[in-house]
Amino acid sequence: MTRVFLVDDHAMVRAGVRAELGDDVDFVGEAPDVPTAVEGIRATRPDVVLLDVHLPGGGGRAVLETLRAELPEVKWLALSVSDAAEDVIAVIRAGAKGYVTKTISGPDLLDAVRRVADGDVVFSPRLAGFVLDAFSAAAGAAPAAPAEEATDPGLDLLSAREREVMQLLARGYTYREIGSRLFISVKTVESHASNVLRKLQLSNRNELTRWAATNRLL
Repeated sequence: MTRVFLVDDHAMVRAGVRAELGDDVDFVGEAPDVPTAVEGIRATRPDVVLLDVHLPGGGGRAVLETLRAELPEVKWLALSVSDAAEDVIAVIRAGAKGYVTKTISGPDLLDAVRRVADGDVVFSPRLAGFVLDAFSAAAGAAPAAPAEEATDPGLDLLSAREREVMQLLARGYTYREIGSRLFISVKTVESHASNVLRKLQLSNRNELTRWAATNRLL
């Protein structure tokens, strides 16, 4: 079971997150501010830290910058009411593996926590552009090639439906959201997603997002 540490300065939010995730994760601690969070995360060494962006004492970025190098095994998922570009980019550059807003449903938050624990990158769909900008800046990525030179031949291996699924996956949509948008079952989405990764010779959604961005498919 994924061990989670919850950081948010509002007690009602913390209670709500615990209620939504219930017994599907193991909550090992919580904190309302930066100093308490740093101390608690050091003591518990969770699998995933659910981290609010705006906190007393320096914000979520301060927690990340204090502990990321010290605890490289810990994964960080920002959970915030803010969808401002500067907030998203700041925590991604600081080392968060994902960023979701507090409008997320309980099941989708659980899915996000599990995916981050597995090493995937997760973000709310409309934040995809901010996250890709942050990845490019952090990695020192070279400018993308002109559009006419950018399309990977692997794209020709995908069916029309697989292309649809690929783009939605790369933009950060969950399997449930993709199924709803395309009017297909979650199981069918999973099958298409597996085919997409196999045909493109990619290992996970993180690689798919980078591939899609490089090939101007977002």
